[in-house]
Amino acid sequence: MALDQIERARERGIPEGVVLADAGYGNDAKFREQLTEWKLPYVAGIQSTVTVWRPGEEPKPAPAGKGLGRPPKLLQRDPEHRPVAVKELALSLPAGVWKNISWRQGVGEKLASRFAALRVRPAHRDYWRAEPHAEEWLLIEWPGNESEPTKYWLSTLPANLAVSELIHRAKHRWIIERDYEELKQELGLGHFEGRGWRGFHHHATLCIVSYGFLVAERTRFPPQPRAGTLELRSPEIPARFRPRGSSRTRRAA
Repeated sequence: MALDQIERARERGIPEGVVLADAGYGNDAKFREQLTEWKLPYVAGIQSTVTVWRPGEEPKPAPAGKGLGRPPKLLQRDPEHRPVAVKELALSLPAGVWKNISWRQGVGEKLASRFAALRVRPAHRDYWRAEPHAEEWLLIEWPGNESEPTKYWLSTLPANLAVSELIHRAKHRWIIERDYEELKQELGLGHFEGRGWRGFHHHATLCIVSYGFLVAERTRFPPQPRAGTLELRSPEIPARFRPRGSSRTRRAA
């Protein structure tokens, strides 16, 4: 992210580090819960079968105890009080919820689609919990030329975040994939043939540094005008830092 973008994000209360993941990871509730435990906000793709509670709803609290044994603590469900798949929820939304929003400039025109963003509670196995899952964003994309929604995301970004910012983060994963593809194909990240972790670490570091330099140079002379340029600043080296292998570094046994 460019430095001017980081400053604007700070002003709006948007975290600098956001984990972006596709549905292969986002479908895994344990993965999402671990990110939350580490206090890492995420925007994760999910499949249409993932279940959530409708906005404003949550599991029923545990019933009152009868005075014998331990009082029940687990959350409850019943046929009239149940979560729904995100696809079912999307199809039930009124037309006024859907908004046409653009997230960035494409090659010939701005990229735009139709989205709905709701605050919901994930429902994954909450019947084994004493407290419901915290509210998250559910972002749904339903292009106007499609018969049903095409993409879904769950996100723990702040509740007061503008929907346009949420969409921008969700769609940023495509840019990361493009960067990774260029790293592998153009700069040789995928050409490492060694067997050691240290060798791969050095190889990957050099590839990433080279790519960072090329991206910075590319923003100086873009084919089309863009807002802002990428500035690279040299970080301060910690006073007690010693390069690995230095004679002043104590070697592990």
